[in-house]
Amino acid sequence: MVKTFDSAQALAECIGQEVAVSDWVPINQPQINQFAQATGDHQWIHVDEAKAKAGPFGAPIAHGFLTLSLLPIFFEQCIALTPFGMGVNYGLNKVRFMAPVPVGSRLRGRLKLLACDAVDASNPAACVQLTWDVVIEREGVAKPVCVAQSLVRYYR
Repeated sequence: MVKTFDSAQALAECIGQEVAVSDWVPINQPQINQFAQATGDHQWIHVDEAKAKAGPFGAPIAHGFLTLSLLPIFFEQCIALTPFGMGVNYGLNKVRFMAPVPVGSRLRGRLKLLACDAVDASNPAACVQLTWDVVIEREGVAKPVCVAQSLVRYYR
């Protein structure tokens, strides 16, 4: 469910809180293969189903960067900041891939707001930068598969 905020200030009131949890997103082999094609990362653990079944995880696993690339889906499912026309990925402060994501898994993101800062002090309404702690969970598994600190800028 999308949580809509009518101002950056309204969102800033959530600093230090978990703001939203996304829906579950399935991970399938065609998606993994397409990611391998797009990035050139064709390591067998991702794309060779037979060899991967005999490997350390018992199945092909998603690329770590495929897992990380789900962040825009999680944000779109969870957050709308209506005064701003667009949001852009500004970068990451920290990322850790903590557990594998076997094909057939379902993932979701937990979004905790750490900061909401004006980018330009002379025109604070023009752009805000949000700093998020994102925990990516695999359904049925206690240990997160990825944790990341994501920076997103919203522009009017």
